[in-house]
Amino acid sequence: MPMPRALFVAPLLLTLFGLGSAPLSSEPHPDPAAARLPPLVTEGGAHAAALLAHRVSSAPYDTYRLAGPGIRRSDRFRAGSITKTFVATVVLQLVGEHRLRLSDPVERLLPGLVHGNGSDGRRITLRALLGHTSGLYDYTADPSAHPLSATAALHVALAHRPTNTPGHYAYSNTDYAVLGLVIRKVTGHSYAAEIRHRVLTPLRLTGTSLPGARTSLPSPHGRGYTRDPADGSLRDTTSIDPRTAGAAGELISTLDDLNRFYAALLGGRLLAPAQQAALLNTRASHGVYGLGIYPQKLSCGLTVWGHNGRIAGSHVRTAATRDGGHTLTYRVDTDASADSEALGTALVDAEFCEASPPSRPGP
Repeated sequence: MPMPRALFVAPLLLTLFGLGSAPLSSEPHPDPAAARLPPLVTEGGAHAAALLAHRVSSAPYDTYRLAGPGIRRSDRFRAGSITKTFVATVVLQLVGEHRLRLSDPVERLLPGLVHGNGSDGRRITLRALLGHTSGLYDYTADPSAHPLSATAALHVALAHRPTNTPGHYAYSNTDYAVLGLVIRKVTGHSYAAEIRHRVLTPLRLTGTSLPGARTSLPSPHGRGYTRDPADGSLRDTTSIDPRTAGAAGELISTLDDLNRFYAALLGGRLLAPAQQAALLNTRASHGVYGLGIYPQKLSCGLTVWGHNGRIAGSHVRTAATRDGGHTLTYRVDTDASADSEALGTALVDAEFCEASPPSRPGP
């Protein structure tokens, strides 16, 4: 499972469903797993978290739960690397339109751009970029670099030797910076414009946006916090320059929109069958990652699909069943959580295994 970088600090325990739980007025049935969901770990003054679950099967329900002050269901928040699933969807749609092929080498599309210090665009395909098997160094691993464009991010990456040889899995934000450039080359439009046209507008995801250079969050929104590495203090990072994240992580969204997006994607509404199969193919990563999405096998044998996202002031996780009929998104108003990966595993496991009987396990 990919683990985006973050600052780790000592936790303060809060219980997600013990504080201010609030079912939706339209909820046909209460969430049977709510009382059994595990505690949520957050920090210091950044103590707000929320979870939204939705199911459309034989026992449908919507459930919203929250912990801590200053957070609402309608809030816009930074979704970090969940951006990658949106970018991958656009690339796969272009493949379905025969404007791209997954076997296309980067060199054919962006001649001369990915070359040097051991990296060779002739050996890196679009499939490798989508599935993090390109070997390209992750530009966010260089703490001295704060690139404000995809080409600048690529220059940072190419200043380092590859993390792995092409064909071996290694999560790298550089892969999606390059994919953003590929989308512009093929369509003549930015990846943000293509996401709006192909995904946001058709699905009516009105709370989702790609801010570009805009540093503020759209209203309504809460606050976001991170830990200052210099003195360990908690500081407000609600306003940041998202250009460093770019196609790897600039997305702003809501709980409802993320659930709706993954339900549509996994439900087959955005991709043709061949591209849908490619999306969920994890062979190249030995089961770790598909193309912009990854699986999580739960304790009850069910496999869910989704992505996590971590960016300054925000940690998010979305998971859904393979048919998109049961979705879960939770968010925390800080990226400074020492054990957020374990928390995410526990929350997802409790929701899907306790709330419904196990269905046929995924691949």
